[in-house]
Amino acid sequence: MSKEVRALQPSEVWEKFADLNAVPRPSKKEERVIAFMVDFGKNLNLETFKDEVGNVIVRKPATPGMENRKTVVLQSHLDMVHQKNNDTKFDFSTEGINMYVTEDGWVKAKGTTLGADNGLGVAAIMAILESKDISHPAIEALFTIDEETGMTGAQGLKGGVLKGDILLNLDTEEDDEIDIGCAGGVDITATRKYEEEETPNNVTAYRILVKGLQGGHSGMDIHRGFGNANKIMNRLLFDGFENFGLRIAMIDGGGLRNAIPRESEAIIVVDEIHHDAFALEFNQLATVIKKEYRTNEPSLSITAEVIDIPSKVMNIGVQEGITRALYAAHNGVYAMSPDMEDLVQTSNNIARVKIKEGKIKVLCLTRSSVESSKIDLANGLRAAFELCGCEVSLSGEYPGWKPNPESAILKVLNKKYQTLFKEKPEVVACHAGLECGILGQNYPEMDMISFGPTIKGAHSPDERANIASVQKFWTFLKEILKEVPVKD
Repeated sequence: MSKEVRALQPSEVWEKFADLNAVPRPSKKEERVIAFMVDFGKNLNLETFKDEVGNVIVRKPATPGMENRKTVVLQSHLDMVHQKNNDTKFDFSTEGINMYVTEDGWVKAKGTTLGADNGLGVAAIMAILESKDISHPAIEALFTIDEETGMTGAQGLKGGVLKGDILLNLDTEEDDEIDIGCAGGVDITATRKYEEEETPNNVTAYRILVKGLQGGHSGMDIHRGFGNANKIMNRLLFDGFENFGLRIAMIDGGGLRNAIPRESEAIIVVDEIHHDAFALEFNQLATVIKKEYRTNEPSLSITAEVIDIPSKVMNIGVQEGITRALYAAHNGVYAMSPDMEDLVQTSNNIARVKIKEGKIKVLCLTRSSVESSKIDLANGLRAAFELCGCEVSLSGEYPGWKPNPESAILKVLNKKYQTLFKEKPEVVACHAGLECGILGQNYPEMDMISFGPTIKGAHSPDERANIASVQKFWTFLKEILKEVPVKD
């Protein structure tokens, strides 16, 4: 189906996006896409190099007449979130993304994430580098790695590597927004071991499945009231334990920290004498939960099927502790910003719960634009999990990006947007993590801004890119490059 995508306009961007999506590029495993990008730059006879952590930098001289303009850094990240539906057979490590065009004007992938985040930004930069008829100042293209699972590429970029004065980050997801700030984040990991016990006699075993949730980006979508499969599953298990002495053999829910979990599976047992009562109570609670979420999660499915009895279950004391901790652990919006309307200030995503064969592992991602609020929520989560005997580590911390409403490049974008599209853009800060805050630590004088095409459902198999919006974004980017201020 990539042929169908390549035929879209602007063809120079969609062609490059299709080329990129043919290369497997999961976070932490970017060797192939790094080599792809190095080859791309060198084949254009442009100065191209890889830094010590794997970021790729490509330099292109200014076009005639633009030599006196400030150097612009065009920046996007090479990695993508790999998520797929449970019933989709797909190997992200070997297969290119299977794209198609919808009748209502979007590009999607069949059962997997699309990689428009941030592949469309990468593709646009590639198109600029390859172009022969687009006016632009001197350009440094910065392709970072591992944005999605730690931002280690941005963190590893040393000061002095870049010479640019202005950075255009092409990694936001609403085409009428210009981003001037973002949240920082910290990874929270709770682990512990536990003793397994022989499964009691005279029990019935069930596989419980929570699926059909929308998922989405744990920063950009956290305020939308989507269901979290791990929290819903824990609610079901907690109720079954409180009322019927349910015992847990296994839980496997969610995936990446930055994706709201869509699915969870658990294997449990209940004493046979409670079989009918448990089934009735479970179905009643499932109906209640689906009714609660009927507006935001119309496809939510909660089922329990009888299966073969597992040989082992969790120690009952540990089970009670971890289910209570998961109930107490905050998920979703924690605080809204008092300074910027409709901006989430602080949130948490309980992204992954895996309990199996004597090991517990819970992964969270806490975000905030206010450092003290981030630490406050992180400490609350740490306390909840430590009370049930878990070891809790905080890692992968990255700073937020403080808004600068007086930015010179913001004024250029604001004016150009109004000239082109006859309306004012939304100047915003976002709750997602952008690399600008990290890059700004080593390049504090660089004037930074972020914008991009409209992308919906990022970090989920429902990810889709709006075709008309990509055309709008491409026009905007080319016109901005013509208006870059002259050097001081």
